[in-house]
Amino acid sequence: MRVLLVEDDAMIGDSVKLALRQEGFAVDWVQDGEAGLAAATQVGGPGEGACYDLVLLDLGLPRRSGLDVLRTLRARGVSTPVLILTARDAVADRVAGLNAGADDYLVKPFDLQELAARMHALARRAEGRAEPVLSYGAISLNPATREVTQNGEPVHLSAREFSLLSALMARPGKVWSVAQLQERLYSWDDEVGSNTVEVYIHALRKKFGAALIRNIRGVGYVVPRLEEEPGD
Repeated sequence: MRVLLVEDDAMIGDSVKLALRQEGFAVDWVQDGEAGLAAATQVGGPGEGACYDLVLLDLGLPRRSGLDVLRTLRARGVSTPVLILTARDAVADRVAGLNAGADDYLVKPFDLQELAARMHALARRAEGRAEPVLSYGAISLNPATREVTQNGEPVHLSAREFSLLSALMARPGKVWSVAQLQERLYSWDDEVGSNTVEVYIHALRKKFGAALIRNIRGVGYVVPRLEEEPGD
């Protein structure tokens, strides 16, 4: 999952970014409202929505308040889920944030495990599913626990293999270009090799079988819908 963190406190931002990256999230961090608005309104490519799956937004930001960033995003039609992170714990502040278009609200100081759980819940809601586990045939994938099984047997995946498989399984039938997959896997400060996505695809096919991920030549990769006839 690609996440935008908008937080001006260096200690909090660094801690949250490190913790989320250890959980497998790709995190981009900016420290003021103007930069947050600019990043959150980027699009992922032709026919795609915003680059980010989720925005973590502080309210007390320099240059532009978090509440103003949120209102502007919603006024521009950006539907990316927004989770507010703030020290403002008054009911009026929570109500104002939710009424401005936030999807959830977490008061500082917060537990990082709770933050991750809320992020996974928002991702499920955005994908239109209620169940916590992604299932595809004999494969089950739990984004929260990062466990994967096939026919009930655990399958070990690297962090990037897991992120790639979860993106593909969350939207069967969607063809992802290599660039779109890279956007979901890497943050700004990650080094991206020229063929890294293909390497991870190859590894997943070895572990689950070549039919799991179809190569649409010249376009990208897709986990076919189960009613479709899989192929290479």
